[in-house]
Amino acid sequence: MMKFYNQILQSKKENQKLLAILLDPDKIVLDNLKYLIEKINQSPATHIFIGGSHVRNNILDDLIIALKEKIKLPIILFPGNPSQISDQADAILFLSLISGRNPDYLIEHQVNAAPILKKTQLEIISTGYMLVESGGETAVERISKTKPLCRKDLNFALATAQAGEMMGNKLLYLEAGSGAKNAVPLEMIKSISNNIEIPLIVGGGIIDLQGIQKAYTAGADLVVIGTAFENNAEFFNS
Repeated sequence: MMKFYNQILQSKKENQKLLAILLDPDKIVLDNLKYLIEKINQSPATHIFIGGSHVRNNILDDLIIALKEKIKLPIILFPGNPSQISDQADAILFLSLISGRNPDYLIEHQVNAAPILKKTQLEIISTGYMLVESGGETAVERISKTKPLCRKDLNFALATAQAGEMMGNKLLYLEAGSGAKNAVPLEMIKSISNNIEIPLIVGGGIIDLQGIQKAYTAGADLVVIGTAFENNAEFFNS
């Protein structure tokens, strides 16, 4: 039963926009978690995503357990590789980097993750992940060794999104990358949103509340805020 995915589908059907706060375990100090939880609970967030390009520490389970004690939002894994899987979460975005051609991120990591996931109760949500050029090299580009989609080539981006949908992905995630200089172009969001049926996630490079609203207006069903919230826990009060 796809509880959390069905909730996203229902929100899309009712045109209720969703918002996820992305937390990178490498950037979190557990001793300072109380303040972070307070700010998340005061925010309009509907979901928490957890993951990062590296994740070198071993606090993933402890972090999720601590969050669940004080926060009632769904916690969804946004993993960079199979080592970032925790059965303490509610669901996982099972990502395939369809914008790139590195087989490790198209299928190899997924093959390695499958036996681990079969032992958990995580809801697995297949997600086509599309990295979009954002004005500089992002961690995703560096680690995956793939080139992002040209932000001006809307036709190729749309074809990539449609291919991802045809391959059976339940979500599409347009990502400018952590700390991106430029967000995903609104024209690209609009073009893809108007020509696919599955929910569209947009993240990276959104630095203010106006940026969130613009992404919604262009067609994003769920917007992800990461670096902006990491740098300023008062982001939603600004």
